[in-house]
Amino acid sequence: MPAKAESVSYDRQADPLQAPPPPKVDQQVEQKIIKEATLKFETDNLENSFAQIQKAVANSKARIINDSEGKDFATLFRNLTIKVPSQNFDRFINDVSKGVSYFEVKNISAQDVTEQYIDLTSRLKTKKKLEERYLEILKKANKVSEILEIEEQISTIREEIESKEGQLKYLESRVSESTITIEFYKTIPEKEGVKISYGSKLWSAIESGFYTLSDLLLSLLSAWPFVILFVVFAYFIRKRLKRRKKE
Repeated sequence: MPAKAESVSYDRQADPLQAPPPPKVDQQVEQKIIKEATLKFETDNLENSFAQIQKAVANSKARIINDSEGKDFATLFRNLTIKVPSQNFDRFINDVSKGVSYFEVKNISAQDVTEQYIDLTSRLKTKKKLEERYLEILKKANKVSEILEIEEQISTIREEIESKEGQLKYLESRVSESTITIEFYKTIPEKEGVKISYGSKLWSAIESGFYTLSDLLLSLLSAWPFVILFVVFAYFIRKRLKRRKKE
């Protein structure tokens, strides 16, 4: 008997929705650690401390992504957010710590995301294998309805693949670069703080008085018709009183 021709119809194929078994992932994956740090300390000279941090940034091949400074009643301060290659994390912390007598805040955290990384990698490979199976079935499909249905499934899988690739890239970026936040400040002498505060209050009082006088003048100008009527009315009353006295 001649061999029966193999059907290529989409509905006779093995169910493509059944995902292939997850591929074996090499368990010898390098450990993935996300490192972060927050430092806060007092200094006698903001410029010298900033110069020291800049030197540490250059030595560790890091980069400053945010730099802000300001002043309140008691202190002058500066805040920095720095991205450091993870392999240089400890070196950078040591360089910044030189000359600092004590830290008001020194928080260092290390989050192990190796398991999450392996899981994402495995799921991504599984989705790509499933996409390949759908593409093979698409080549054999010969009905428009089948083609449209398969393409819709491929589009859904492609979105899931791109989503997982994005998650994986974000995770890798956090692992490869550590985030360090540094706040350092200088205390303003108490007398200087009082002078600044008093001068500020005096200037505010002068400004307030000026605005009050301006408001009063504007109010008078807006009421000019009533002022004219009052003057005219007073003039006629005074004139009438003078006539009565003469009589």
